[in-house]
Amino acid sequence: MSPGTVRRLSYSTYINTFVDPKYLLQGKFNNATSAAQEIIVQWADMLASQGPWSVTTSKNISAPSGDMHDYLSWAPYYWPDCANAGNTTELTPEQIWTTCRYVDHDGEFNPDVRWVNNTGAFGAMADAVLYNTIAWRITGKDSYASNAASYINTWFLEESTAMNPNLNYAQMIRGPNSTTGEHTGILDLKCMTKVLTGILTLRGASSSAWTSNMDTAMVNWTTSYISWMETNKLALEEASATNNHGSFYFTQLASLYLIVGNTAAAQDVTSTYFSGIYQNQISAGGEQPLEAVRTRPYHYRCYNLVAMMTNAELAAYTGSDQWNTPTANGSTIKHALDFTMGVPPGGDEPSELWLPVATGATVYGNANDFYGLFLYGKDPQFGEDPYYFWNRPSDSSAWDADAAKGLATVTSPETSSPNSTSGAGRTILTMSGKLLGLLVAGASVLVS
Repeated sequence: MSPGTVRRLSYSTYINTFVDPKYLLQGKFNNATSAAQEIIVQWADMLASQGPWSVTTSKNISAPSGDMHDYLSWAPYYWPDCANAGNTTELTPEQIWTTCRYVDHDGEFNPDVRWVNNTGAFGAMADAVLYNTIAWRITGKDSYASNAASYINTWFLEESTAMNPNLNYAQMIRGPNSTTGEHTGILDLKCMTKVLTGILTLRGASSSAWTSNMDTAMVNWTTSYISWMETNKLALEEASATNNHGSFYFTQLASLYLIVGNTAAAQDVTSTYFSGIYQNQISAGGEQPLEAVRTRPYHYRCYNLVAMMTNAELAAYTGSDQWNTPTANGSTIKHALDFTMGVPPGGDEPSELWLPVATGATVYGNANDFYGLFLYGKDPQFGEDPYYFWNRPSDSSAWDADAAKGLATVTSPETSSPNSTSGAGRTILTMSGKLLGLLVAGASVLVS
């Protein structure tokens, strides 16, 4: 890239994704994705400047248990109603949290929940593991593998910072009678799938950064958490949720089983999803009725679409093809994707759909350039986006041609190495790095 070339460098987090470790381990990456590779390395560097993250350092109060190692978050759509709090003077925030009744405003994100930011910290950690792992495979630099392993160790394993293997206090509804979390809080750790990509890749490449002691400790932690996920009342309520919450329960549980090396159990989990709640999630026309009735229907359609696709990706990794499994109405994930592509985003972020569209192009093919032209029309430089790297197109496809059109507007005739970053780009990253914590902390895409 020539000096001074402008590139889109703004960081954003994907709702969720699973990058097949087998692709990362073979290390032969498509030249058409070189720009996306460079962005991935830049995002890995930016995230690395923010970490590490821990449940003990990303909140200012402990859970009702009094244990700082217990994960804590507050229900994102609940707002205080202090009409009957009995106060005669202005209440402090702490008094509001404990004396006022909290009521549900579906889809309206209450920003003060980030005062306790275990949720944002976990999301940032998961992204940092994902991008540093991929950057390691792209560049060959062991420092990225060390970063990824360190973030996992700090969050899950290090005695002074480790999270207890439960979500007993996730998405608590504040108020005078608040003692435990809600089943919706299980959604907070949906991005365990990103962590899975990191662990399987570090393990598969026998990285020196991922020691046998760490692997054993992570398997032990995950085994305990699986037990909680399969027996706790909150977790079981989430498992029976019929919308995106239930979908993401199964992606998380399947990811956990793959972390402990139980591929058969992971396949059973995805099969249970596709033979169970999935059957009523897509109507005959491709609509997702349980998401369409919510206050932000475009966002929720994208949310569940990502969950369905991630379940299919995890199933494929275990050797089971669920991509064309029909619902009770005869519709498939492809029908839901194609339908959502025709829905105006309204006030929601259009980019929530771009990763699913790219995944659709890879899985279902890009006949008549259907998916490629959609992305080119909505996101002209989509060939730079990280998702383009792991939705690896063939060199001769129209899918590549559309990406090339966009890249031609932002790159010089010279080809820059994905292992390097231009001076101009590095300057922008340095300036943006201080803002990353705020961007991650406030990302409403982490909740649904």
